Amino acid sequence: MSYSDAIAQRVETLSHSALINGVTPLAGRVLLAAIFLLSGISKISDPAGTIGYINMVGLPFPPLSYGAAVVTELLGSIALILGFQTRIVALILALFSVATALTFHNNLSDLNQFIHFFKNIAMAGGLLQVVAFGAGRYSLDARR
Repeated sequence: MSYSDAIAQRVETLSHSALINGVTPLAGRVLLAAIFLLSGISKISDPAGTIGYINMVGLPFPPLSYGAAVVTELLGSIALILGFQTRIVALILALFSVATALTFHNNLSDLNQFIHFFKNIAMAGGLLQVVAFGAGRYSLDARR
C-alpha cells in the first residue's frame, strides 16, 4: 500500500468516526452560537444604548429592530446549540450577520469596523457550512 493510499484510508476512517460526525459539529455549533448568545445578552443589559445605536445608523423603528435583533440572537443561538431546525436557523443567522455587517460595520476605512465587518462575513461563511452539512449526530435534528 502506498503512502497516499494509507492517508486516503485514514481520512476515510476519520470521516466515519463519532468524533468527526458528532463532537466536531456540536463544538462548531456551540462556538458559532456563542457570539450571538453573548451579543443578545448584552443587548438586553443595555436596551437604551442599543436602541440609540440602531437609531444612529438610521434604521426605521429602532425599538422594533432592537426586539427583532434580541429574539434572533437569543433564540437563534439556543436553537443552533441544540441543533433544532439547524439549517433554517443557520441560514437566518447568516443573513443576519451579513445584514449587520452591511448596516453597522460599513466604514471600512476604520480598522475596528473593517475587522467587525469581515468577522461578520466569516461567521456567515461558517453558518453556511452548517446550512450545507447540517447539525451532525449530536443534535435534536438527528433525533427526528
